[in-house]
Amino acid sequence: MRLKLLIGLTTGCAIATTALLNPQNAIAASFTVVADGLDNARGLSFAPDGTLYVTEAGSGGTGACIPSPTGGDLCYGTSGAVTKIANGTTERVLTDLPSIALADGTSSFGAQDIKFDSVGNPYVLIGYAADPALRDTALNSPDLGKLVVADFATNSWEVVADFSNYELANNPDNGDIGSNPTAFVLDGDKAIAVDAGANALLSVGTDGSNLQQVAIFPQEVLTNPVFPPSNSVPFDPTQVPSTDGVPTEFSIQATPTGVAVGPDGAYYVSQFTGFPFPEGGARIYRIDPDGETSVYADGFTQLTDLEFDAEGNLYALQYANESAWKGNFDGSVIQISPDGTQTTLLSGDGLTAPSSLAVSPDGDVYVTNQSDRPGASQVLRIGNTEPVPEPTSVLGVLTFSALGLKKWYTKRSINRQWRI
Repeated sequence: MRLKLLIGLTTGCAIATTALLNPQNAIAASFTVVADGLDNARGLSFAPDGTLYVTEAGSGGTGACIPSPTGGDLCYGTSGAVTKIANGTTERVLTDLPSIALADGTSSFGAQDIKFDSVGNPYVLIGYAADPALRDTALNSPDLGKLVVADFATNSWEVVADFSNYELANNPDNGDIGSNPTAFVLDGDKAIAVDAGANALLSVGTDGSNLQQVAIFPQEVLTNPVFPPSNSVPFDPTQVPSTDGVPTEFSIQATPTGVAVGPDGAYYVSQFTGFPFPEGGARIYRIDPDGETSVYADGFTQLTDLEFDAEGNLYALQYANESAWKGNFDGSVIQISPDGTQTTLLSGDGLTAPSSLAVSPDGDVYVTNQSDRPGASQVLRIGNTEPVPEPTSVLGVLTFSALGLKKWYTKRSINRQWRI
């Protein structure tokens, strides 16, 4: 979203020192369900008139299928939608969007995010999570993996950019071919999108011009990684390295998931991380206007989204507080103040597998909840009280030098919708 922020952010040693001196806080928060019964809810955004909209990735359909990385088939349908939330009611204002999912409607990929330009035109990002070469052939569904501009009045849309084809043609990180655009932000006349499958941050004009790479997120090497036991459920045993004993080093993908424009004009990108989803291993990256990438904050687990409010606070969303293979999908909403202080607004207590957040014009935080559940997803409004001290770890805000990141094991599935 475009930002009008009063407080600037700085980087380097000054921020690192400030962050390390500020303890983490917790808030005794509550939430209100403002929408329920959604079909794999994903992106949230406020229109210029203050109305809240949510994308529904849908539950696939009975059309053509492609193999899922974790077994079964992802089958195509037109069950995706955009839903308006107002006055205690929900209304689907855009329907028949492309969607692929397993037969039970889980592992769904479709309408991932929505943003509005200054005059109210809605832009919708459609995910994919597979080899782009199969999209136009096996699935015959050319609108997956693209950014479109929609017309609610006519229930139609026009393609702005083909991010999945960009991965097929350019493969920015020189890894395995795969594309899953998950989130974007409008920055003036440009759309800035993250492709979790390509491990890339991309830019394109809202008129479809000048599609190009902004940054890539290469693979990193874990030291002494923690793997699931062979009998753990839910878990794909093929993800564990087939070597004798546990390796002391293991390469994983970055898996970028969300993007926001900071008060300093830089782009901030959240990271999910790849298998085995190290707890505390996710970061928030900062990409400055010159394209230089640094680590703004670290110590998170499986981030899916982030957004600034009008006072310069950054909100980060954890899909699960533990490694996904443990099967516990209690998530968290974490606020990072301009001085680096971390405050947990909500953790667990009904917050389960959240995927997206948005800050309203009056400062309320909204979150998509149970985002992996067909017909059972929600949108929550979080209500806050005064923060109380919590004796937990502080953020590490550090300078990025060189990452070593793109595979979370030959581009296999992470859990549920964050699949690449």
